[in-house]
Amino acid sequence: MRISIHTDDRAGDTEIVITCRQLTPEIERVLATLRILNQQLMVSKGEESIILDVSAILYIESVDRKTFVYTKDSVYESKLKLYEIEARLCESGFIRANKSSLIQIRQIKSLRSDLDRRIRVTFESGEQILVSRQYADELKKRLGV
Repeated sequence: MRISIHTDDRAGDTEIVITCRQLTPEIERVLATLRILNQQLMVSKGEESIILDVSAILYIESVDRKTFVYTKDSVYESKLKLYEIEARLCESGFIRANKSSLIQIRQIKSLRSDLDRRIRVTFESGEQILVSRQYADELKKRLGV
């Protein structure tokens, strides 16, 4: 892969152009990284509302009709439903792990096969989530495994 940067004093907005023969997993990771840089999610902790950079999120989980957002250091609550967050973040490196969870593939440290074709995902923080067999193939595909 070759990267070229051209500066122009007359340019208005910054434009990123990718030229390739075909869309590869490597290029998809670059696109996901670019998309995630500008995304934020409104969450709350107690009475405080917080604008959270999506890049800090490890995973998102729905429990008892509430949606929780997990980062390395904290847990937040979102007013959005899991499917609403999934629609917003599916192009930003998030993938469904099971019926009640989304994971950010950029935060994955390791994968381990588990019983019944499930995959145990370990994040950089050491936390683990099981990816159900229904979503395991998509995870492998997105990671290029």
